[in-house]
Formats: sequence, C-alpha cells, structure tokens
Amino acid sequence: MADNTITVIGNVTRDPELKFLNSGQAALRLSVAVSRRWQNRQTQEWEEKTSFFDVSAYGSLAENAANSLAKGTRVIVAGRMDQRTWETENGDKRSAFEIVADEIAPSLRWATAVVTKTPRAEGGNFQSSDRPAAAARSNEPSTYAFDEEPF
Repeated sequence: MADNTITVIGNVTRDPELKFLNSGQAALRLSVAVSRRWQNRQTQEWEEKTSFFDVSAYGSLAENAANSLAKGTRVIVAGRMDQRTWETENGDKRSAFEIVADEIAPSLRWATAVVTKTPRAEGGNFQSSDRPAAAARSNEPSTYAFDEEPF
C-alpha cells in the first residue's frame, strides 16, 4: 500500500485564512515557505532555494491554527500531499498541489509557546467532521467533497 505523507518546517507567509463551509465546518488555508541552504562545492558560495507550500486544514485544527498562528510564525506541518482539480468558467482545467494537514504546530527551535487545551468532543475521539469526506478516504482522488470550494 502506498503512503503519501509529508512533513515540512518553515515560516507562515501570510496570516491564515479561516472560512466556514456551508456545512458549518471550519476550513483554513495558509502558505508555508521552506528554505534550503547549501554550499556549492565548486564555488564555495552559499546558495539558497525557497519552496512555497499551500496548506489546508479542517475542523478544530483549522480553528486552533487560525487562533494561534500569524505571518512569520515558524511551524511544523504534517499531512498528506493532495492534488486539487477544478474547471474555470471558460472550461479550462486547472490543478494545484497542497498539503492537507493532520497536524500543525509552532516550532520551538527559536521561540516559546503557551499551550491552552480546548474542550474535546464527547468521548475525546477524533471527529469525522474534522475533515472533508474525500480526505477521510485516502484511496480516492481529491476532487473536493464540499458543499462549496473553500477557497
């Protein structure tokens, strides 16, 4: 069985966007910049490349992240890479890759954090409403199963 997990550590590039779907479920979108730095062995110069990752989260994770993170916050994001597809008004097909987060946390390498627990649902277990139906089924391609496109 194939596994599709990704973990990135980087800086939030803009304040997180929190919206609510028609179903009432929270949906979050943010972008994370991840820089890689290395020394060129031929020139001995330091080189750097930055990659940008779109991240989405749902349910309580979305709400907690929106209340905790801001532009510039260094974060650790763990989730799965997903391809989202849609069609424009002109009938052109488009696609984008994003990380659907299972966990988002502030990095404590150069910062401190104060953790405040939020109340859990009855039974304390993960709520299936915390992520869209398509995300709960890892075998299916990601064509959103929302009441509407979140972003």
